[in-house]
Amino acid sequence: MKNEAFKSGSRGNDFLRQIILGGQDGLVNVLGIILGVGKATGSSEIVLVSGFAAAFAESISMGAVAYTTSQAERDHYLAQEKKERREIEEIPEIEREEIRIIYRKKGFSGKTLEALVRKTTSNKELWLRTMMTEELGLSPEQGKINPLSEAAIVFVSSLAGSLIPIIPFLFLAIGPATAFSIGITLLTLFILGYYKGKLTTGKPLLRGLELGAIGIASAFAGYFIGAVLGKGIG
Repeated sequence: MKNEAFKSGSRGNDFLRQIILGGQDGLVNVLGIILGVGKATGSSEIVLVSGFAAAFAESISMGAVAYTTSQAERDHYLAQEKKERREIEEIPEIEREEIRIIYRKKGFSGKTLEALVRKTTSNKELWLRTMMTEELGLSPEQGKINPLSEAAIVFVSSLAGSLIPIIPFLFLAIGPATAFSIGITLLTLFILGYYKGKLTTGKPLLRGLELGAIGIASAFAGYFIGAVLGKGIG
C-alpha cells in the first residue's frame, strides 16, 4: 500500500496523494495492532503503549521511505537532464534526429515534420524539455521535488491517521473503546477512499468501500491473532 500511487498533474495533487496514502496506512496498520493487543491482554494501558509506539514507529518509517524515494526520483531526473543537456551540446545532429523520430511517431511527415523539428531545436530549453518528456517520459515536476517536504507530509499524515484508532482507548473501557475504534477507523477510511476516488477513477463510492474492506480485514486479522496468542498469555 505504501507504494501505491495515482498520477497527478501538479505537485499540489501529489501532496494530497501523500496525505491520503500516509493517513490510510497509519489507520489500517495501527488498528490491526491495537485490536490484537487488546484482545490478547484485555488492558487499555497496554493497548495505549503499544498503539503509540506503533504509531510513531510507523510514521517515522513512512517518512523515511518518502524521503529516500523522493530524493532518488529527483536525483534521477536531474542526472538525466544533465546528460541530455550535454548531448544536445556535443552531438546535436543525433539529438536532432531523435526529435525527428519522436514527431514522426506522432504521425507528422514532410514539411510539417521538418518545421516542427526546426522549431523545437531552435530553442535549447524547449529541445531539452521535449527530450525529457517525450523520449524519457520524465516530468519537469520531478526535478522540483523537495524530499524533506515530502517526508514531513507523509510523517504527519501517517501519525494523524495512526492516532485515530487509539483515541477511544484514552476515554473508554476496552470493550466500548474497541467498538468505537473500529467504527471511527472504518468511517475515516471510507471518507479517504471516497475522496481518492473522486480525484482519480471517478468511482468514489467503490474506492470508499474498498478502503473500508481493507480496514475490516486488518481489524479481523489483528483480533484473530490476539485471540489465538492471548490464550497462551493467559
